[in-house]
Amino acid sequence: MSEEYVEDKDGMKIRKLAELRTVTDKTYEEAMLRRVDEFKAEKGEKSQFNDILQNTFFKALSTALDLKVQVDKALGEDNLKKLHKAIDDILLLGL
Repeated sequence: MSEEYVEDKDGMKIRKLAELRTVTDKTYEEAMLRRVDEFKAEKGEKSQFNDILQNTFFKALSTALDLKVQVDKALGEDNLKKLHKAIDDILLLGL
């Protein structure tokens, strides 16, 4: 970037911005995103606790959802509707 100086009335030199580059913000954005990816990869290798915790949580959630689907299939559609109506009645009773 070229630099130009302007003198004010007191004789003070002030640097004037002569050129603006629109690619600078894109370059900074790409550098930040690259750094975030590097940081994530670096921390991901070091943190086994978070991986274990996340895997356990998601496996438990997956197991619970699979169990729900199996119970829904075992009950059948008519019994499932009756069960949902009973649950709704219980919940509405509390209001």
